[in-house]
Amino acid sequence: MIQTLFGPPEATPGFLERLREAVQSTRSTLVGHLEDLVQGKSVIDATLLEELEEVLIAGDVGSATTQEVMGAVRQQVNRGQLKDAGELKGAIKEQLLNILQVTSNGVAAPTNSPVVILVVGVNGTGKTTTIGKLAYLIGSQNKKVLLCAGDTFRAAAVEQLEIWGQRTQCEIIKQRPGADPSAVLFDALTSAKARQFDYVIADTAGRLHTKVNLMAELEKMCRTSQRVIPGSPHEVLLVLDATTGQNGLQQARQFTERAGVTGVALTKLDGTAKGGVVLAIARELKLPIRYIGVGEQKEDLLPFDPEQFIESLFS
Repeated sequence: MIQTLFGPPEATPGFLERLREAVQSTRSTLVGHLEDLVQGKSVIDATLLEELEEVLIAGDVGSATTQEVMGAVRQQVNRGQLKDAGELKGAIKEQLLNILQVTSNGVAAPTNSPVVILVVGVNGTGKTTTIGKLAYLIGSQNKKVLLCAGDTFRAAAVEQLEIWGQRTQCEIIKQRPGADPSAVLFDALTSAKARQFDYVIADTAGRLHTKVNLMAELEKMCRTSQRVIPGSPHEVLLVLDATTGQNGLQQARQFTERAGVTGVALTKLDGTAKGGVVLAIARELKLPIRYIGVGEQKEDLLPFDPEQFIESLFS
């Protein structure tokens, strides 16, 4: 069996309860309105299906994803597989889960070198905070984590990462403000190899996806990583703010094209009714959701599991 970087989360009662709390607003907007539509109805007609389509779009599932889901549901209705309005909720639930499961693949872990995770995203998404939470999560599995302060453009970013290093008892490699981020990464990877760290998590400067020169810098960091540790970075993790909803998709597209994003950490899920964007990311970008942020504490980054996420929405 291939060892992967991201195994399924432990399905403890506490974990599931935190997940349900995190998606409460999305559940009300999406599933709550869906239930209201079908309640007391038996006949499935065109009007009902159109209203269900509007609910999915309002829940930020996205137009293309909604069309795919409702297209499959309409086929089932036409074939006589769905005859009662009460069955629609289960049918939509099944289609949403299918979309998420397609992209829930893991990433093979190297056997004799540190795992390298490059964390990217625009300013304000919670990128550095996510790094700290991820370091805590990995460290709690008895893994040795080294942090790399690759955001050399914002002085406060290094300070913020140092605070997270103290909170999570992780060492940090840094240089002076304005230093070449690739040079910082080179030092971190070289040190990690020599001192047998299990993981290197590298911060990068928050940047707009439209800034060509800064995106080129990300590409350079990827090349540096590959040169020091062949096959790395093993994960390029894009941090997206769930509260931006569909607006985050364009960011994700650009970062995927330029930096080879392999997975997404979706932050602030507990503060939005736009959690349906999880499905849009999976369907339209073919990117797996790795983690979801559900609070401000170091324990508030949860590994993402499609079945548990959908079950929390529909339970």
